[in-house]
Amino acid sequence: TLYFLLVFFVLILPRPAFSINTLSSTESLTISSNRTLVSPGNFFELGFFRTNSRWYLGMWYKKLSVRTYVWVANRDNPVANSVGTLKISGNNLVLLGHSSKSVWSTNLTRRNERSSVVAELLANGNFVMRDSNNNDASRFLWQSFDYPTDTLLPEMKLGYDLKTGLNRFLTAWRSSDDPSSGEISYKLEPRRLPEFYLLKRRVFRLHRSGPWNGIRFSGIPEDQKLSYMIYNFTENSEELAYTFRITNNSIYSILTVSSEGKLERLMWNPSLAMWNVFWFFPVDSQCDTYMMCGPYSYCDVNTSPVCNCIQGFNPMYVEEWDLREWSSGCIRRTLLSCSEDGFTRMKNMKLPDTTMAIVDRSIGLKECEKRCLSDCNCTAFANADIRNGGTGCVIWTGKVEDMRNYGADGQDLYVRLAAADIIDKKRNANGKIISL
Repeated sequence: TLYFLLVFFVLILPRPAFSINTLSSTESLTISSNRTLVSPGNFFELGFFRTNSRWYLGMWYKKLSVRTYVWVANRDNPVANSVGTLKISGNNLVLLGHSSKSVWSTNLTRRNERSSVVAELLANGNFVMRDSNNNDASRFLWQSFDYPTDTLLPEMKLGYDLKTGLNRFLTAWRSSDDPSSGEISYKLEPRRLPEFYLLKRRVFRLHRSGPWNGIRFSGIPEDQKLSYMIYNFTENSEELAYTFRITNNSIYSILTVSSEGKLERLMWNPSLAMWNVFWFFPVDSQCDTYMMCGPYSYCDVNTSPVCNCIQGFNPMYVEEWDLREWSSGCIRRTLLSCSEDGFTRMKNMKLPDTTMAIVDRSIGLKECEKRCLSDCNCTAFANADIRNGGTGCVIWTGKVEDMRNYGADGQDLYVRLAAADIIDKKRNANGKIISL
């Protein structure tokens, strides 16, 4: 009798809710059913949401009290009414709107494999499509991490997959309640020393990250190493990509591009139940603005005016400089001789734009200096990596531009000067020239 009583209570007691994170080829998500996928650990939720009377398939943090969308599938093709279905069709994920018209798809070419496919929301927020019998991450047929919206989550990659040619970049929402693609994007330029640019309309450069120096991007000194945050930039034959990880599961942090034109690192504050802006760029309208000061000059917020010529250089047009029009930059006082030149050391610098940079990671600073001196086109050099006292060599040919000075956390930059301009001279009380 006791056994049957126990069975009875087990049957009538409410069962604990469990999250379902997969969508099989026979299932679907619809707006009307209000069903969602929930990742393991209940971190992320994927489903339909509405804004401005339009429906979108998106993803958000499930546990946070403030609804924060981190990915939107059909951002530029909303569903106009409440008839929307997400399903697997012909080995593709498709989102169908009114009259079963496709408004979004993973758009994969057909495969010959006979095994069925499933869509799965992983614990890290990656929404993937894979063979039902293969969990290998390298064999995913499609993943949302390859198609970011405005947000970089931990473990997502920003930058190039060189094997496929895919470039993952962020694009802001058009406004706070319109997830369609806005004017602001954050994108990697794949060159010899890659760096990210904050762009307007994908053409006009607003801010430059500076190159990766082994610890952070030289133009984002605020991204300091925290004990629970690991930053990484991978540069090899397969990829050029930035990513970050958080070792503490109770901490939430994202990198996002706002419709107002800022790149922001957000940290969730549980006691205030809100996102805190940990840092953002551009910080100021002057020194963080791309090409603010022109060639051979640098920006310093602690000087007036903020634009300064490098030692050994004078304003190209003094009248314009006096009117605080700095775009023409500065010009050398003394022409280089090539054979007898030297360098001035500039401390705490954001390294110049790397369009005309050459990189050799196999040599150190001394060899880098020799190589620069032996090349008459070389105008500056620096370490490629600042870890362990500095390694690698970056050489600039042509103009150096878009530089700024920091109070700390910058990097040493060595700019080539004619011998006459290397040491400022001053006479002592006896009229004898002394070096400062």
